[in-house]
Amino acid sequence: MRMVSGRNAAPLTSGHAAGDLGDLPEWDLTDLYAAMDAPELKRDLEKAAEDAIAFETRWKGTLAIEAQKGANGRLGEALRTYEAIEELIGRIASYAGLIYAGNTADPQRAKLYGDIQEKMTDASAHLLFFALELNLVEDEHVLAALDADPAFGHYRPWVLDLRKDKPFQLEDRIEQLFHEKSITGRGAWNRLFDETMTDLRFDIDGEELTLEPTLNRLQDVDGNIRRKASEALAATFKENLRTFTLITNTLAKDKEISDRWRGFEDIADSRHLANRVERSVVDALASAVRDAYPRLSHRYYAMKARWLGMDVMNHWDRNAPLPETPQATIGWDEAKDTVLSAYQRFSPDMAQIARTFFDRRWIDAPVRPGKAPGAFAHPTVPSAHPYVLLNYMGKPRDVMTLAHELGHGVHQVLAGGQGALMASTPLTLAETASVFGEMLTFRSLLDKTTERRERKAMLAQKVEDMINTVVRQIAFYEFERKVHTERRNGELTSDKLGQFWLEVQAESLGPAIRLREGYETFWTYIPHFIHSPFYVYAYAFGDCLVNSLYAAYQNAERGFQEKYFDMLRAGGTKHHSELLRPFGLDASDPAFWQIGLAVIGDLIDELETLD
Repeated sequence: MRMVSGRNAAPLTSGHAAGDLGDLPEWDLTDLYAAMDAPELKRDLEKAAEDAIAFETRWKGTLAIEAQKGANGRLGEALRTYEAIEELIGRIASYAGLIYAGNTADPQRAKLYGDIQEKMTDASAHLLFFALELNLVEDEHVLAALDADPAFGHYRPWVLDLRKDKPFQLEDRIEQLFHEKSITGRGAWNRLFDETMTDLRFDIDGEELTLEPTLNRLQDVDGNIRRKASEALAATFKENLRTFTLITNTLAKDKEISDRWRGFEDIADSRHLANRVERSVVDALASAVRDAYPRLSHRYYAMKARWLGMDVMNHWDRNAPLPETPQATIGWDEAKDTVLSAYQRFSPDMAQIARTFFDRRWIDAPVRPGKAPGAFAHPTVPSAHPYVLLNYMGKPRDVMTLAHELGHGVHQVLAGGQGALMASTPLTLAETASVFGEMLTFRSLLDKTTERRERKAMLAQKVEDMINTVVRQIAFYEFERKVHTERRNGELTSDKLGQFWLEVQAESLGPAIRLREGYETFWTYIPHFIHSPFYVYAYAFGDCLVNSLYAAYQNAERGFQEKYFDMLRAGGTKHHSELLRPFGLDASDPAFWQIGLAVIGDLIDELETLD
């Protein structure tokens, strides 16, 4: 399945009855398949298996010979066929994943998801040889074939990008073993985490809540409600700590084995490679953010404690609303109009693409028992279209989440023209359009705000979002580095994991926040640690990049929108240096990150003037 872009299941807002929100849409998945028992799904499952076997039979062992034929070779034909099979597998897997996300507690959906995972893993095992064998062809022959054969040359970005994996690929049968055992290995542990998290219940004064509504109470205006929610989270996490510790230890060891066999030096190098970003760039980002903790998060939370009338906030007060924060519920229609009007001001084309998500029911918004927490945008495959999952509860941050995920959706629609092999964007750049969409929406709302208290509340909420996106995610990255480094010395106890969590949180949040008993268990619910180790720095990368990009937009006389759309349309065909060059930006320059961080600092400066 292709990459899903989304947000942590982080605290959002206080819960509200669905009736307050208007008519919340539920997605229509029939553009993929009509139903779980649709004959078209059964047909495509059989076709994917048959086509994959036929492809292996036809092309295995021939690629070096075809490359040496130059213009007379048939590598272009092979790649077109390969892409078509990958797209078919992607369509099937996307449907299964989206059906499952809609209700992970439904046994029939879980069975479909598991069965399709197994069948698509079996089918794709017959395709594994292709990338491995292509990478064994001599460079001179591959380059010559790319120049000589237009059909093969069409895939030049994908072929050259694939060759970056060459130093880390293993012998064919080992790769096949890793691939086939992923279902009973990493995939099984991922599914155990998801289903365990879905089944958790949190007792607040006798009311049994699922994860999402409980997290949302951490933003209630009443401090006592926030405290009870935090204590309920801690109690349930503690009851299940043994399971989460085992999952974490197992997956960290699984990654260590894979990294060791492939020859990766650093614990995060496999993620950097997948993101097509240099380790030095990520190190510079992480270092810049850590150095900025005192002037960003530490300074802001000290201000917030003062605004709330506290000397020191408890950890459950971190996302508390300010007294100035409007408490009215934002209905779905208002949220839709807010985001679309902000997009319209930037580009009517961008607004039109986003509007399609509403008109054609590509969004699933309500909170439901069993539904996956958080939010994401799934690109599915270019022959279809993306889908967006939300848990909408009617607060300003929910509107920003809608803007965020629609930014992903617009990006995925535009990149779809590159085809199944080249549309997918590295995670570091995948967050660009989403964060930019948030920034457009925030700036649009801020420009309309003249009342001092309302402006203060909006600025504070934006600063908190940026701290959560930059500071908090780099703290998560540092936590993962501690976990995966220490795991190489043996299993980690729950106490050790809790210790690492408290260390990075204390360092990033600062002295204005007291980490009370129970908070040491809060590492357990972060899904990115389980599903995609070291994913989290992509959020900070994207936020800082967009801060710089937005500054370029504000200073541009004309032509910015066209260059921005060109960047999104590129999908995965260009390196970040190529994509940012038209804007005069360079992520490899350590000073680049200071520009993005300065934007957050400037907002905090303005808040101080409103204090």
